[in-house]
Amino acid sequence: MCFPADALPAVPKIRGAEVDHRHHTLHAADSNEYLAFSASGDRPGGPAVVVLPDVRGLFRFYEELALRFAEHGYDSVVIDYFGRTAGLDARDDDFDFMAHVRQTTQDGVRADTAAAIDQLRTDAPERSVFTVGFCFGGSNSWHQAANGLGLTGAIGFYGHPNRSGMPIGSTPMISRVGAVECPVLGLMGGDDPGIPESEVAPFREALAAAGVGGGIITYPGTPHSFFDRTYQEHAAASADAWQRILDFIGEFG
Repeated sequence: MCFPADALPAVPKIRGAEVDHRHHTLHAADSNEYLAFSASGDRPGGPAVVVLPDVRGLFRFYEELALRFAEHGYDSVVIDYFGRTAGLDARDDDFDFMAHVRQTTQDGVRADTAAAIDQLRTDAPERSVFTVGFCFGGSNSWHQAANGLGLTGAIGFYGHPNRSGMPIGSTPMISRVGAVECPVLGLMGGDDPGIPESEVAPFREALAAAGVGGGIITYPGTPHSFFDRTYQEHAAASADAWQRILDFIGEFG
C-alpha cells in the first residue's frame, strides 16, 4: 500500500480556513452505490478535483487532501472503489482492501469517476475538472484522461505506466497515450524500485511525442509514497509537487 495508516498529505493547513465537508453516497451509471467524501471550496463553478485513492479506497489521508484542495478554493470529491464488493459501511485499519482491489474493473473505476465528475458539474456543466490519484489511483487517474470523460487534466503520483490487469480489463497506460484528451501530470519517486526510470522515461517520451501537455516529473532520491508529511527528508520534493499541482490547475483550468 502507498501510505502507513497514520500518514497525512504533505500539504500545510491554511490557518483560519473553514471548509464545509461531508460523507455521502454517489450513484454510478451502472447502478453502483459508493461512499464518497466532498469538501467545498469558495470558487463556485471554478476548477474542481476528483481524488482517486490508492489501494485502500476512501481513507482519511485522501479526505485530508480534499480539505487542502478546498482550502485553496477547489471543490473536491474523493471516490471509493469498493461499493460493488464492500458496500457502504465504514472500515477500520484492518480492512482487507486487497481482496477488493482484485475485483475492481476498468469500467467500474470509470463509472465511479464519472459519477463524481457529474456531481461537480451539477450546477456548472462546463467547469474544469481534474483527477488526482496515488499509486493504484495514479495510473487510474491517467487512464481517465483517455476514457472520454471530458476532463481538463489528469494528475498521478507514482502511477505505473505499464501495469495491466488491475483493475480488471485495464491495459498499460503507455499504450493509450494516443487516446489521451487532456494534459497529464506525473509525479514520480526517483528511488522507487517498483517503477524505475526505465519504465517512466518511455511514458514521458510518448506523451511528449503525442503533444500531450503537462509532463512527467521525477524527484531524485525519493521513494514511492514520498508525499507524506512524516517524511521530513522529502519535504522539499513534496512542496514542489504540491506547487506543480496548483500551477497545473491554474494553467489549464
